[in-house]
Order: sequence, then structure tokens, then C-alpha cells
Amino acid sequence: MPAELPPVPSSRIRILNTRPIRRDGAYVLYWMTSARRLRWNYGLQRAVAHALELERPLVILEALRCDYPGANDRLHRFILDGMAVNRRLAAKTPAHYFAYVEPSPGEGRLLLPTLSKHACVIITDWYPAFFLPRMIAAAARKVSLFMEAVDSNGLIPLADHGRAFSAARSYRAFVQRVLLEHVMQPPDEAPLRYLPRRHRLARLPNAITKRWPAASDRLLASGTNALRTLPIDHSIAPASMRGGSLAADRTLRTFIQQKLPRYAEEHNHPDADVTSKLSPYLHFGHISAHQVFSELMTHETWTSRRLGTLRGGVREGWWGVSPSAEVFLDQLVVWRELAFNGCEYIRDYTNYDSLPDWARTTLEKHQSERPRKYTLEQLEAANTADPVWNAAQRQLVVEGWFHGYMRMLWGKNILAWSASGRQALERMTSLMDRYSLDGRDPNSYAGYTWVLGRYDRPWPERPIFGTVRTMTSESAKRKLKMKQYLARYGAASTINAWRTIV
Repeated sequence: MPAELPPVPSSRIRILNTRPIRRDGAYVLYWMTSARRLRWNYGLQRAVAHALELERPLVILEALRCDYPGANDRLHRFILDGMAVNRRLAAKTPAHYFAYVEPSPGEGRLLLPTLSKHACVIITDWYPAFFLPRMIAAAARKVSLFMEAVDSNGLIPLADHGRAFSAARSYRAFVQRVLLEHVMQPPDEAPLRYLPRRHRLARLPNAITKRWPAASDRLLASGTNALRTLPIDHSIAPASMRGGSLAADRTLRTFIQQKLPRYAEEHNHPDADVTSKLSPYLHFGHISAHQVFSELMTHETWTSRRLGTLRGGVREGWWGVSPSAEVFLDQLVVWRELAFNGCEYIRDYTNYDSLPDWARTTLEKHQSERPRKYTLEQLEAANTADPVWNAAQRQLVVEGWFHGYMRMLWGKNILAWSASGRQALERMTSLMDRYSLDGRDPNSYAGYTWVLGRYDRPWPERPIFGTVRTMTSESAKRKLKMKQYLARYGAASTINAWRTIV
């Protein structure tokens, strides 16, 4: 047995109801909803702590609805990949892992309440975006036992933010004040190792597994044919990028070993291909920001003593690592966690009306100045007069992911080609939710609203954009290396070939 399991920081734990812990229950139930991994997971760590204290087995429920907004083969396949890995890894531990894939809308609605009748306590994940907060709150009202949610989202607990931040610099200054105390309390790398074998649950009650059969190995591991049996959108094919924690591990190590040295100088150049491509894995919880931070800093031979003394939100010279690692950490820690801050603390964060007053005022002042407009269907088909924008859209449609700098340019052009800022926000959200493996995420919402002025400042006034920052494809072509990118994604045949496969 390893050393004692460390406690989860109290600011990461959210009590969802006031019902009692059922100490005579058969097991502790961890409902895995957003941190879909068995390592570096505060929620799982908290569930293990309950199981140890109550001397009960641990049951891990990972379920997949078929009626979530935008459900399609691409998103389902990525999640199923992760479930297949989790089942395989959990089989080596004392935990009982239960993967459930809903075969028709509403079929799994009573699964959690039924499992809860046999449980001591329910632990789940706290995630501030998409439909998950509403789902978790509804479940906490319905069950008759104690339920809590645990924040595994970032290096700094959302509860400790205390307020909304309006700019990256002010949030960066906050990070510089408090980060050290939080990185000294990381999640345990492998919390299931603390469970004693004698507490392993042989099986769930037959009434449960008969009514809600566990997902078959064929469904979890096979390709498109298995997905055809499910009532989801089959027009969006699975991406070549595969999901799951093991694929996430490989992606992280490839980035650190092969791409990181060039990241500072070349990450904005599409031809360089040095971005991490970790965003889908972070979104679906297949990898933790803590693991990314730990492996990166191990590579950098970093210790906390190397933190700089500069404060006040300075962007460079604080981390005490290489320039490339410093640029990447600003993305991972500052911009990513600022996005989570917005979802947590800004009311109706995803809505146009939540934008800063100055941004809405200037966009509406210049609303009639669109010399060119496209329909959503034209945008979806990458049917515009702009070959750079078309290339970005084709990469999104075909691969389910696209280059970071191109995302900003993609959004700015959608703003220029839409009737209003409100319509532009709706279109960005619709296209990303439909095609992107990392849509429906705080980072995505932050990106859309940054296009419209959030986290930015007024710039010199121009047509269409007003004082919101402009970006143009012509400027990008002059500044960036993208000849190979345009050659690969610039032809309409890219999407046409993909559609023949679908």
C-alpha cells in the first residue's frame, strides 16, 4: 500500500445538497462527467478518499448521452475512445468501472438515481460550461444522498478566483500572486492505487445491468459502423485524431520532445506545425492541466525557486523557463484559466449581451457597413472569396481541429461577413460546436467573444469593426508562413474528398 492519500484542497470541493452520507450503502459512486481520466484527477481522488473512509468499494460511472447538443459521430467516437482506455486501465485496479452509452434519447435518464439507491455518496466533476452545470444541479436535487462536485479544471481552483477578470494582464497578475501555493497541491497522479483489493466490487446488481447494459467492447473500440446504430448525427465523420488518455499522453510527449524548442518563434506559422494539439484532450478531460504542467516543467528542470520576482501581469521573464515554455505556459495557465474564470463569474458568458459595453456599442454603430456577406451555408462549405479563410474552415471540417492563429483570423472574418456581432457569435458557435473536437469549451467561448472585444481594449476606429481589433487575411499572408498550409487545405477538393468518405 502506498503512502497516505493526500487530501483534495477544500476550495475545489462544492457541496451540492445537504442530504446525508448513507454509511450503510454498498459503494461510493464517482460520476465521471468532464474529467474523463483515471489519473491526475481531483474528483476521482476525492471519491477514493470517501471509499477509504467508509471502507466501501468504488464504482466509476462514465456515461454518454445521445441527445447532447450537437451529438455526432466525430464527438461520440472521441469520447468512446476515452471510455475504451478507461475500461482497460480500470480493470487493473480495485475500482469497478461502468461505461454506459445511451442507445436512444432518455434511455439513461434513471440510471444515476437508480445507482444512487445503493450508494453511500456521489462525487462528480465541476465544469462551468455547456449544459453540465444544469445537469449536475438537477441530479443533486433528485438523489436522496449527499452529493458533491470537484473542480479539476485548472491549476488554480475557480472558487479562489473570487471575481471576473476583464483582461489577460490582470488575470496574469493574479496568477503570479497565487500560483505557487496551488501547484504545491497537485492531484495524485494515480489515486486508484490507494484502494485495497479486498474492497473490489464483484458486480453491480443484476437489475441495473439488465436495464442499462454496459457498453460493449465492440462499440467502444470499433469504427463508424458501430456508431450507425446510435441516434446521432452521422454526417460528421470521426476525425483522424483519436481520443483517450493514452493518445493524450503521446500527444503531450511529442509536443515537448519535438515541437517545444521551436514554439516561441514559430507557433503562429501554420506551416511550422508546432502547436501542441492538446486542446481536444483538455476539453474532454482526457488529460489534466496539472499533468501537462508537470511534464513540461520536468523537461525544463524547473523548481519553484526559479520563479521571477517581476509581478503586475508581465508576460515575459516570470516563469524561469525557456522562452518557448514561457509562451506555452501563458496559453495553458493564463488564457485557458481566464476562459474558465469567465464561464464561472460572468453571467450569461456565452451570450452577446455579456460583452463589454464599449464593444457592443462600437459594433452596433458600424453594423450597416458590410460590403460583403455570406450565408451560414456558404461559410460551412468554405465557399468564400478568401482562400486563407477557406483553408482554415476546411481544416476544421475535415480534421475537427484547426491552427490557433487561424482561429482568430477565422472569427474576425466571420464578424466582417455577418449582419451583426450577435449573428457572428451565433455562427462561430454553431460551426465550432458542429465540427470541432474542442468546441463547447470555455476556451472556445473566450475565443469567440475575444473576436468581439472581450479581454481586449479599444483600437483605432475602422469600418465594420469600429474600435474592436481587426485582423485580415492579407496581413496574415504577409506575416505568416502558410504556403504549405494553403496547398494542403486551399482546394475545394479537400472537403469534397472528405464528404465522399462520409
